[in-house]
Amino acid sequence: MASFNYIGRNSGGSQVKGTMEANNTSVVAEQLLSKNIIPVSISAATASKGESLASKDVGEIFGFNNVSLDELIIFSRQMYALMRSGVPILRAINGMADASNSVTLKKALVEIAGQLEGGYTLSSALNQHPKIFGSLFVSLVHVGENTGQLESSFLKLTTYLEREQATRKRIKTALRYPSMVLIALAAALVILNIFVIPTFANMFAKLGADLPLATKFLITSSSLFLNYWPYMLVACLFGYFAIRRSLQTEKGRYQWDKRKIKLPIIGSIIERSILARFSHSFGIILKAGIPMTTGLTLVADAVDNSFMQEKIIAMRSSIESGESLLRSAIASALFTPLVLQMIAVGEETGRVDELLKEVGDYYEREVDYDLSTLTARIEPLLLMVVAAMVLVLALGIFTPMWDMASAMQGK
Repeated sequence: MASFNYIGRNSGGSQVKGTMEANNTSVVAEQLLSKNIIPVSISAATASKGESLASKDVGEIFGFNNVSLDELIIFSRQMYALMRSGVPILRAINGMADASNSVTLKKALVEIAGQLEGGYTLSSALNQHPKIFGSLFVSLVHVGENTGQLESSFLKLTTYLEREQATRKRIKTALRYPSMVLIALAAALVILNIFVIPTFANMFAKLGADLPLATKFLITSSSLFLNYWPYMLVACLFGYFAIRRSLQTEKGRYQWDKRKIKLPIIGSIIERSILARFSHSFGIILKAGIPMTTGLTLVADAVDNSFMQEKIIAMRSSIESGESLLRSAIASALFTPLVLQMIAVGEETGRVDELLKEVGDYYEREVDYDLSTLTARIEPLLLMVVAAMVLVLALGIFTPMWDMASAMQGK
């Protein structure tokens, strides 16, 4: 979480200075306004590298302590049950902290309990841990606090997180078979280059035969692998870390997010999965009573794709300038005509949240169908790759053997 220095004026007109931890400057401004402080300036606080590392344990530095989606689902479901039973919030948080198996979540819940004792609201305390509780999570809890329906907010969060988990599992299941095939192919290439091709290369060299082009290609590739494998390994590691570093930058992440939804075969699945998440989360936000423009800001953070996030922020700007949701959705070019028609009906009937749920279900059905047929669509490509590899091996190894056998028979 980032730290921000702020300067403001209280209700008496006196200047107030301080430091606050928050997700962004907008959250700082909202918290100051809730305390009747009018913000004058908000700037990011700088901390030395040693201080930032010292404030983290080893697991946090290397990213081992991330809270899983399963743990968040259990937390939301249990909080819903406790709130529905009338258990006080502080007692519920302390009980969850004692029962949690995750060190990171337990540490966060202990801190949240301390903040609740200090007078913080639950949403403000959760907002101090943005790596665990996202902006959508915090906003729904905040709405539940203000409306007296906190248990309903946790129920909505449980439903949303469970749907997200189911989608991720379906995608992993669909990609398991192609991944295993590609790993097997890579292992086969390594074994061929190390053990098989050098044996035939020595035999052909002793016989002094005139080798065809395919055989020369195989021998050359094997020699490169055997002689330069340390450099190839270093190049692969360098490429991996360079790509990873690029994805951590704003520009690199944006370019990858833009390209991955245009990948062949799986790009459309990724795009529709993101749109399903957007539709469901936006519908939940609107049903909770959050204004549409604020809801779009929260949902933009929830989609986890900077390219789609830019489109959603553009929709928000269009609505702020006076356009309807339908016109801003058309301008974004994100949705199909059928979905746009459903949004239009929702606006006309005043049931946008219900129609957005239908839109999310529609995209989920499409994603489910595409995932069920993904393996069937990838299999021909994998067969072509395997066939090409076998063809090159056959031409490179067996052709010179046949030529030598024919020459010996001719003699």
